[in-house]
Amino acid sequence: MAFTIAIETATKVCSVALFHNEELVAFKEEGGEYSHAEKLAVFVDSLLKEQKVQYDQLAAIAVSKGPGSYTGLRIGVSFAKGLSYSLQIPLIAVDTLQAMAWGAQKELGKEEVLLCPMIDARRMEVYTALFNNKLEIVKEISADIIEENSYASYLKQKEICFFGDGAVKCKTILQHPNANFLEEQFVSAKNMGGILFGKYLENNFEDLAYFEPYYLKEFIALKGKRLV
Repeated sequence: MAFTIAIETATKVCSVALFHNEELVAFKEEGGEYSHAEKLAVFVDSLLKEQKVQYDQLAAIAVSKGPGSYTGLRIGVSFAKGLSYSLQIPLIAVDTLQAMAWGAQKELGKEEVLLCPMIDARRMEVYTALFNNKLEIVKEISADIIEENSYASYLKQKEICFFGDGAVKCKTILQHPNANFLEEQFVSAKNMGGILFGKYLENNFEDLAYFEPYYLKEFIALKGKRLV
């Protein structure tokens, strides 16, 4: 395997990373607003030029598949599929929450801890899952409404590290001594390297004709109320 481009657009962060095998070479990202449509192609092109890597040197394209923002995921996956098709190279899908957990575990280096990435799903709802230090699923991916007793049975057993843009609004609600909130959100293409490399070695690729992002919930367009 040579070089791989990884794309992350599941939240307001627009992030692109270049890997050689599983090693991070360089990355570009910008957060704050949804600017994926404007920034994505520019980030990929400038990243490759700065690192003097040609498009025909890429072995695969990896994309964060969700859950997350409906619009952000559609933009990222559509761009990744187009790049994969035009270059005739495989497409690799990486679970957004697992990649976040990978970044947090690398930073923490703890064994006796559960990792709880959270992506804001509006109001008091989050897209989340629980992972152990080996990135194995302890609690399946779900859309959870956070209440005072959320994750109580898990918190009784061991420390849980909460992180991501959804964790910010939960900090005042989850007051258990074993609840630890991390400042860094870990939503970044730079955290996809180890997972995408493993999938590449297993030939775990997506079918370009049928692959869709994992939205978790269907997008519902609401009509605005007319003011009289």
